[in-house]
Amino acid sequence: MISQAPLQQFYIPEEQSVYLLSHHDARKLKDWVALCQAQLTQLGYQGIELIGKGAYGFVFAGSTVHHGATAHYVFKFSRITLPTHLQERLEEEAFMLDQVSHPRIPGLIAYQRSRGQSILVMERAPGWNLEQVSLKQGRLSPRLIVRIAAQLADILAALRRESGPQARPVVHGDIKPSNLVYDSEHESIALIDWGSSVFAQLDAQLQFVGANVMELMSDNLQQTNARLGDVYFIGEEQLNGALSSPRFDEQGVAGTLYALASAQSCRFGHRAIPATSLGLPMEFARTLDGMLDPDPQVRRKAGDYFVQSMSRMARVVMIDLPSGVHVPLVPVWGRPAEQEIDTVVYSSRKAFLREANAQETLNDVNDVQLDRYYKQFMQGMGETEKAFLASVSRLGKYPVVGGLAVRWEREGVYIDSSLNLHDPALKPAFIEAVNNMVHLARAIHRQGVFKSCLFNARQTLHLERASVDDAFVSEPNMAISYELSAVPELEDRTRQHSYFEDGPDPEELLVLPEAIMHVLQQLNDIHHTGMIIFEALPQHLKIHSYYRLLDPDRENEFRTLLASILASVDQIEGLGVSGYMKMPYKDTRYFTHLASQPERYYPRDPREYAKKLTEQ
Repeated sequence: MISQAPLQQFYIPEEQSVYLLSHHDARKLKDWVALCQAQLTQLGYQGIELIGKGAYGFVFAGSTVHHGATAHYVFKFSRITLPTHLQERLEEEAFMLDQVSHPRIPGLIAYQRSRGQSILVMERAPGWNLEQVSLKQGRLSPRLIVRIAAQLADILAALRRESGPQARPVVHGDIKPSNLVYDSEHESIALIDWGSSVFAQLDAQLQFVGANVMELMSDNLQQTNARLGDVYFIGEEQLNGALSSPRFDEQGVAGTLYALASAQSCRFGHRAIPATSLGLPMEFARTLDGMLDPDPQVRRKAGDYFVQSMSRMARVVMIDLPSGVHVPLVPVWGRPAEQEIDTVVYSSRKAFLREANAQETLNDVNDVQLDRYYKQFMQGMGETEKAFLASVSRLGKYPVVGGLAVRWEREGVYIDSSLNLHDPALKPAFIEAVNNMVHLARAIHRQGVFKSCLFNARQTLHLERASVDDAFVSEPNMAISYELSAVPELEDRTRQHSYFEDGPDPEELLVLPEAIMHVLQQLNDIHHTGMIIFEALPQHLKIHSYYRLLDPDRENEFRTLLASILASVDQIEGLGVSGYMKMPYKDTRYFTHLASQPERYYPRDPREYAKKLTEQ
């Protein structure tokens, strides 16, 4: 018998922008979404809108009038291109959702098939998911975190009980901020997306659940039935293919509360930015740090304490404290957008962040997305290194363009940055995300350079060719766009940043033709900021760029050079990625190494503390 890979599911938290798809793939996606909407309209639903999509399917919202009142529903479609066994997952999800009954879990309405297409219909919880709330607001207030924690502890306790038709504990398997819908009016949460849920094989004490002798002897209890949730939030046991247990969801809850309290999009930063540094009540913060501890015994003990004591911890009267002024640790520029921004992050020079001879935990999983993403990206990295990369990804969830170069030396960290935020309302939350990135960088002790470009995917140019043997040819009306500064911006030759600061990147495989390199060298002498990335695939070339000319007198020359880059794309040979970035000028910020942020707790007398703050 072939041994089964321990993990049966993997997906990427970041969904690729539709603007990065080839014309053919983008058209297919739009047609498919239109088809789903038409099917739902024919079934009698109205107000249909696409509210989410992932590797396995699409999620729509809609409503219908039921007994004179409007009822709001969520519809989940599996991608029709998936193999049958993956499409059947939707039916399994419907079955598992039917096993749980809780006021904070939107219920199953129906599972139906329409023209060979599976559709899962569920109640819709009012509000926004907590990842969206977190991106908009930054760190949630300690009072709100404790309120959310009490509701999550209640859900965990309910899932642990051996109730429901099967009388077995249920593991959700994918608790994270984007799977929690938050209703701000009542400050209540609802747990959604049961696509990773299974019946627990072990109970909270790690004893086999309801196992008779025959079951114990069968193969089923030697292999995990767990599905892999989001690797940014699940715990070690689930990641490493342990038998499923309620402890999985404890870990999801711990990662979620930590991320919301710290304004991060993952659980990995807890060593550099511990829960005890986030201004939370001391008992709660220490419990949270215990649940995230590397020692499984400590984690289990803290998890039990959380489930048993959270309702008591939540009874403490708390108020929202006035927040201080947000000061960015590296410069953040605000510039209202003239057009919509769809930010994408491209990072290079990551190899040095991996630990030498790190154990590979996910070698057996055969999944293209996993291969492209986790193995190449984060596997073999320490927790803080993963958190640092995730913090850079989080910057890309804001409407921002620019670049980032982080250089680690023995004596500390040097950061060059050009971050232009195009929505002033998001500035406080964005500054928290930037400061987290700096805190995490300070906690990393390596030597090396990390570079990241943030560009607007809506400006990506797409060139198609029939086969690898043909040349890419730019169309006559194609142009690389740029912004123009109204007046010349300060130019000091000694502070100019170069395209070629660090030489070629060993991780970038595409070698650009001499003609393009020559133009880049000429561009380097014109005062501007920006970046250009060439991504060559077998039949598709993407040119991502962001340019801002800081010397209006040289506009004609600048435009001519950009045009000659496009004229030379037919000389590009080979596949891979190659990118170059230029900051407006050198404004390097230096930081000493700091392994962990200092302790900071919620004040014992919050009203007195708030009064003192207002008097200052």
